[in-house]
Amino acid sequence: MNEERYDISRLPNPHDKLFRDVWSDLDNVKSFLTEYLPHALLNEMDLSTLEICKDSFVEKELKEYFSDMLYRMQFSDKTSGYLYVLFEHKSYDDKYLHLQLLEYMINIWRLFLKQHAHRKRRQPLPIILPILIYHGDKSWPEHRMQLSSLIGGPVDIFSKYIPNFTFRLYDLTRFSDDEIKGTIMIRVMQLLFKHIFDPDLPERLPDILRLMQQLVEDNQTGMRSIESVLRYLFGTVEDITPNMMKKIVETALSEKEGEYIMTLAEKLLLEGEKRGIEKGKLEGKLEGKLEGLKQAIELGIALKFPDRMQTVMSKINKIHDIDRLSQITVAIRVAENESEIMALLD
Repeated sequence: MNEERYDISRLPNPHDKLFRDVWSDLDNVKSFLTEYLPHALLNEMDLSTLEICKDSFVEKELKEYFSDMLYRMQFSDKTSGYLYVLFEHKSYDDKYLHLQLLEYMINIWRLFLKQHAHRKRRQPLPIILPILIYHGDKSWPEHRMQLSSLIGGPVDIFSKYIPNFTFRLYDLTRFSDDEIKGTIMIRVMQLLFKHIFDPDLPERLPDILRLMQQLVEDNQTGMRSIESVLRYLFGTVEDITPNMMKKIVETALSEKEGEYIMTLAEKLLLEGEKRGIEKGKLEGKLEGKLEGLKQAIELGIALKFPDRMQTVMSKINKIHDIDRLSQITVAIRVAENESEIMALLD
C-alpha cells in the first residue's frame, strides 16, 4: 500500500465523529455523569431510565458542524417529569457558545410542547442540563460562564429582562491525565482530545491505546472501538501514515491489530473516494449558506461601521467556516464598537 498521508478533508469533523461514537453508548454516558457530576445533581437522577433522544435540533446540512447529543431520564422521585441532558464539545474558544446552547434548548422545549399538545393541562417545561466538554489549547475563561457575560450595558439594573443560564464545564486543559476517569472509551476519547495537537502525541499514543487492551478481547466491540479511534487519528494528525500507526498499535496492542490497520487504511481510501462525490453535492448547499452569511455581515457592517467595510470584508471573504461566520453575524448585531468586531476577526 502507498505510504499516503491521510488528509483531514477526507474525514470531515473527526472530533465530532469520535464524540458521537463514544456518546452513543449509554454505559459511557452513565459513567461520565457518575464520575463528573456533583452528588447533589446525581441524587436527583435515575440513571437507570437514561435514554438517547433521536430528535435532532440542527439543520440537516449543518450536522457536520454542530453536535447535539441529547439524553432524557426520569428524576429519582419518579414524579417530577423528565430531565434532559445536552452534551456539546468544542475544540476552540467559542465566544458565543451560549447562543448555540440557547437555540438548542428552545428547540427542545418547542418539541416537548408539540409532543404534549394533546394534553388539556399546561405542561411545565422540563429542566435541561447543558454540558460542555472543552479541549482547546487554552483554558476556558471563567468570566464567560454566564450568558449575561455576552451582554453590554447596565446588566445588573436590567437583569430581570435578560435571559441567563450557565453550563457544566469540563475543561480538559485543567485535568491531569490521572484525573480523567470513566469507562475505557470515555478515558481514551478525553485523552485523545486533550493531547491530539501535542507535538509528543506519537510518544503518548501507545499508553492511550493500551487502555483498549481489554476491549480487544471482545472482538466485535473491540474492533469497532479501534476503528473509531483510528478514523479519528487519521483524520486529525497531519503527518500520520498507515505504517506509522501499524507500529504504534503493535506496540500498544498486538501484531493482529497492527495488521488490521492496513486493511482499515484501504477501506478509508475507498470511502474517501465515495465521500468526494457526496461532498460535492453537500458543498453546493453549504456554499449558499456561506454566501448568505457573508452578505448578512456585509449589510451589518455597512449599517453600523461603514468606515471599516473594506478591512472587515477582506478578512470575511477568507473565512469558509459556517460556525465562525454565524458567530460574527451575531457579534455584529450586539457589538457596541468596531473594536469588538476586529478583535473577533484577529
